[in-house]
Formats: sequence, structure tokens, C-alpha cells
Amino acid sequence: MEIKQMPQPVIEIKDLVKRFGTREVVCGLDLNVYPGDCLGLLGPNGAGKTTTIHMLTGLAIPTSGSISIFGMPADKRLRDIKMRTGVVPQSDSLDPDLTVLENLVVYAGYFGIRAKKARQRAEELLEFFALASRSDEIIQNLSGGQRRRLLLARALINAPDLLILDEPTVGLDPQARLLIWERLSILRRQGTTMLLTSHYMEEVERLATRVIILENGKTLAQGIPSEMVHDEIGEEVLEFTDSPERLDKVEEKLLVCDNISTDRYDGRLVVYIRKPCREIDELAISQRHVIKRPPTLEDLFLKLTGRRLKDE
Repeated sequence: MEIKQMPQPVIEIKDLVKRFGTREVVCGLDLNVYPGDCLGLLGPNGAGKTTTIHMLTGLAIPTSGSISIFGMPADKRLRDIKMRTGVVPQSDSLDPDLTVLENLVVYAGYFGIRAKKARQRAEELLEFFALASRSDEIIQNLSGGQRRRLLLARALINAPDLLILDEPTVGLDPQARLLIWERLSILRRQGTTMLLTSHYMEEVERLATRVIILENGKTLAQGIPSEMVHDEIGEEVLEFTDSPERLDKVEEKLLVCDNISTDRYDGRLVVYIRKPCREIDELAISQRHVIKRPPTLEDLFLKLTGRRLKDE
């Protein structure tokens, strides 16, 4: 029987550590991103996501460990790596003195793309991100969603083999977010390899083929999102809303059911159900305020990292 070999990772991180003084922000991280993957890097604020992105893009130097991108060591071949990589940063780094089109054409020059080809490529990207009608506008005239789309267009000007997305839809309204998700989904289907950080769990569920959940610089869990949710959370979720006394009684009645777990917060009892239980169904019918829904990646994220806001 022929053993199928895994392709060479586009990104390969081994035992990566980053310290700021005595504080260890990334703690022995191992990570692989394979061709055509979209890896979602998740975690609460301070988990080490952006620091990891900064080390990948050369903005921070690892304390120890190794980073290889396209089979090249990042500490020795960073320029070659950057020529094949597109980056969408959290912060807006567009040039306010240039028009929308000029932002793309000038940026293309950093990759040695000739003016005619740069303009053609820029016009195609503006069309792709629904910005063609704004090509001659100055940056200050764009909305937040339009600026994020332009940052994405700029990241693609060199037709990168790897796209690094650090909170690509942060602060956007639902319509703008949906448009960006649609465009990123097209790119993923076309084979673009992506590394994505996001606090929007729906975004990660839509785009990511695999996820890694970090906390305090360490990996808590990793795998295929749907499989992780099923394995850790179960088949469905019930949310009971009532007084603490009534929720105590509900929780007590649930003791007869195996393969469930619960969480209490803000006057709610959340029940994660791994296998059907007749008593739960009967209990749900008798309650006034109950929601039955499928489990989500957000359920998994909160179960693993907790609901308490952490000090960064």
C-alpha cells in the first residue's frame, strides 16, 4: 500500500519562543501551514497571535526556535520570502497622499512590477474588491470598509503564494465583512495559502480549513474546526435563561444525563450535549426560556479559554 506523503509546508514553525524581558509571549509554538490551507490562529488578547505574525513578517526577532517559509529560513531569506507574500496588517498603513489606484501602483514598484503591468493588475484588483469606481479618490474619502478592501487589494498586488491576514475585517459593518469573506473564499478556492488571525468566530468558521487555539503563548487545541467542535462540544447546545434558583433546579435534574457538560454565566445555563438524552428534551419543553441550537466554534473557544476578560 502506497503511503501518501504530506507536501512541504508553506510555513513551518518549530519550538518558537519570544520573550519581552522576563515575559514569555510565545512559548514553544509548533505550527505548519500546507499549500492551499487557510489556518486560523485564534486566542484571546495577549495570547501571542500578533507577536507570531510579527516574527513571520520580520517585524520581531524570535528569542529561539525556527521559522521556515517556502522552505527558506526566515532569518536568512526574508527578502525572497517577502516577494512571494502578501500581508494585511491590523493597522491602516495606506498612503494618504496617493489616490486609491496610486496606492496599488506605487506599492507594486516595491516588487519590481513594471508600470504597465502594475496598473493592469491594480485595476483588476479594484474591480475584484468593488472599488473600481473609487480609483481616483484620495484615501480620506473612503469608508472603513473600503480602506480594508484596499489593504487586501494591495496585499495581492504581487500575486502572492501566501497571504497573511491579521484581523482583516476588524471594526467593519456586516455588509463590508461579508464582501471581504466572499472575496477571500474565492482566493482560497483558487489555491491561495492563508494564515488568518481573527476575533470573529464566524469568519474563521467560513474561511479556515484548520485552526490553532492559543492562550498565553501556548497551543490549547488544533485541528479541523467542525471536527474539533463535535469532539469537544458535542451534537447540540441548549441555553436556559432564568433566575439562579430555577437554574439550580434545572442543573440538578440534568445529573441523570451522561455525556453532557454545563456552563453558567449571566443568568444563563448552557448545556453541551454529546449524545441525546430524553430527560433533557422533556426538561427543555417544560422551560419558558430555552434556546436549542447547533454548537459553534465560539462555544469551543469559550470552553477552552474561559469567559473572563483577561489582563493583557
